[in-house]
Amino acid sequence: MESEKIKKLNEIIKEGNNIVFFGGAGVSTESGIPDFRSADGIYMMNYKYPPEQIISRSFFDRHPKEFFEFYKKYFYYPDAKPNITHLKLAELEKQGKLKAIVTQNIDGLHTAAGSKNVFELHGSVFRNYCMNCGKFYDIDYIINSDGIPKCSCGGTVKPDVVLYEESLDERCIEGAVRAIEQADTLIVAGTSLRVYPAAGFIRYFRGRNLVIINKEKTDMDSMFNLCINGSLKDVMSELEI
Repeated sequence: MESEKIKKLNEIIKEGNNIVFFGGAGVSTESGIPDFRSADGIYMMNYKYPPEQIISRSFFDRHPKEFFEFYKKYFYYPDAKPNITHLKLAELEKQGKLKAIVTQNIDGLHTAAGSKNVFELHGSVFRNYCMNCGKFYDIDYIINSDGIPKCSCGGTVKPDVVLYEESLDERCIEGAVRAIEQADTLIVAGTSLRVYPAAGFIRYFRGRNLVIINKEKTDMDSMFNLCINGSLKDVMSELEI
């Protein structure tokens, strides 16, 4: 670990009063949740349909039974617990320094760790709604359903996660953009910054310190004034929070 860069990050956090954290799949992999694009990620699995096709809205509409078979197996990890990144961010929020978390993850671990102001760009597995009447259902209803989850009204219950071919929630976008625009520090972590439109959100940042923490370099590293290549667990363990 580059000690000088960690020292600089500690200084940035100490001086910051309006910090926003923007996180990707790398935040959750250390809790045992697989990502999508790595060598052993979900997209690389040998499945009867291409996984990237399964999590599209058109596939959901045409083949709901097959969608839910895949979804129940690979999208919900009941044994996953918040890791050091989730916990340190929650503590930073309690201290009044961290004002918002913008996440591409759907696992709810930031909320489980105690964070309050979380913008879930791609939704959450813990929210599920009837497509007909809008009635809410929890995750247990989805997991324990036989085949396609159905509402008491007869409608299909859909997880509140953003599938391919669907748009992000406008209110969530507005909140995330506003938080990033107002931040004096934006810490981007655990993301390759290849998934749009989410990756484009960092262009709204107008503050002083733009930081990225990622195992590998990204194509957008030149935009940042501090780049740390390493695991989040190692970086977070050295933060003075």
